[in-house]
Amino acid sequence: MPQRAPQRQFPQADGRRVHEGMNIAMPDHHPSDAVPAELLEAARAVALACADAARPIVRRYFRETIGAEVKGDDSPVTIADREAEQAMRAVITKAFPAHGLLGEEYGSGTDAGSDWQWVLDPIDGTRAFITGRPTFGTLIALLHKGRPVLGVLDQPVLGERWIGIEGRLTEFSSPIGGRIGPRALRDLAAAELSCTSPDILSDDAKPRFANLGRQVRRISWGGDCYAYGLLALGQIDIVAECTMKVWDWAALVPIVTGAGGIMTDWQGRALDASGDGTVLALGDPALLDTAVAALAPLSSV
Repeated sequence: MPQRAPQRQFPQADGRRVHEGMNIAMPDHHPSDAVPAELLEAARAVALACADAARPIVRRYFRETIGAEVKGDDSPVTIADREAEQAMRAVITKAFPAHGLLGEEYGSGTDAGSDWQWVLDPIDGTRAFITGRPTFGTLIALLHKGRPVLGVLDQPVLGERWIGIEGRLTEFSSPIGGRIGPRALRDLAAAELSCTSPDILSDDAKPRFANLGRQVRRISWGGDCYAYGLLALGQIDIVAECTMKVWDWAALVPIVTGAGGIMTDWQGRALDASGDGTVLALGDPALLDTAVAALAPLSSV
């Protein structure tokens, strides 16, 4: 099983938790893998500049009549996706020209062999975007030796933003309201489960997800990356998805873990770009073992 760092929990009156320390499934790291605080601060400023650059582009095209092309994986892409990614790439290449860069729309660029890699998804949830629903987001991640150490989720239309940095509490700002703190939950039967769409579930995953669904309070469909932001706020308790690429989840790992939650694959292993594409996010890490058991292949249950 993945190793987890110690965590201290401070319960609040409403049942939410504020965490000191982290609880994340991740491999052992050598002390030399530690990220200098100065670099994280500089990277944070660049990530926020990326979000600021992408936000007006996405807003300009929202609920406008624009076409959408269909990519090889059957997902849609628009001019908003491409322009937003180009704007963010320009910010990163100017600030960190030696860092690697991977974007959903334009692939790899700059130094792909660097220990540092930025991962971008200009509009995670393009289907929601082109149908006028503000449940998509812009995702910006920085990975060090494959490990997500910084993540930003920006919702351009609602003006909401989550910022996660390894080893720190997640930051959240919104004109609507909400605060960081997943619900303290010890029983799947009380959990709110979310998934973007039944269509993203592979044939193998469908019965496994259904088994988890039978054990929770209810299932809500839709949300893309926005659902993970809601999980960090305690509005959702579990997100279980598959066929996910690294740009779909990398930015979300520091956000969820910095809120006190945990993100793994469906076997409880640390997420990796070369993994099987399954993603499990839990607001309360205490649910990990039972959730993983529910998601196990039925032949092994």
